[in-house]
Amino acid sequence: MSLKDDAFAARAQGWRTLAALHARIEAELERVLSAEHGLSVSEYTVLDVLSRQDGFHLRMHQLANAVVLSQSATTRLVNRLEDRDLLQRYLCPTDRRGIYTELTPQGRALLESSRPTHDRVINEALAEAAELPELKPLVEALGA
Repeated sequence: MSLKDDAFAARAQGWRTLAALHARIEAELERVLSAEHGLSVSEYTVLDVLSRQDGFHLRMHQLANAVVLSQSATTRLVNRLEDRDLLQRYLCPTDRRGIYTELTPQGRALLESSRPTHDRVINEALAEAAELPELKPLVEALGA
């Protein structure tokens, strides 16, 4: 194997390790957030992203980019959250083509009650992953 092949193999292994860690954490987050708060990871992420914006709102395309979903998947997700009265949409007052999505008071309350659960699950999942030799270096790099 050449040095170039070795570098590619190392990057590919690094990617597989990152994907494995992500999958472990996301699966546990999905299970616990759903059971304890009635939220999927994607739903939590939308609420969290919106909560970190000035005015608690974003345009739909900005939200899609922030949560790494397609426009159509983001629209379906926002529809579900809007049906639960966790989000609302309205026309941008300065550009009638733009639609903002923002948290409702119920959405903020659910986010605040679920955030400690989210953070706890991530911390626990990372601690468990650090016990596995193949994931330990990545977990340590995340903590640095």
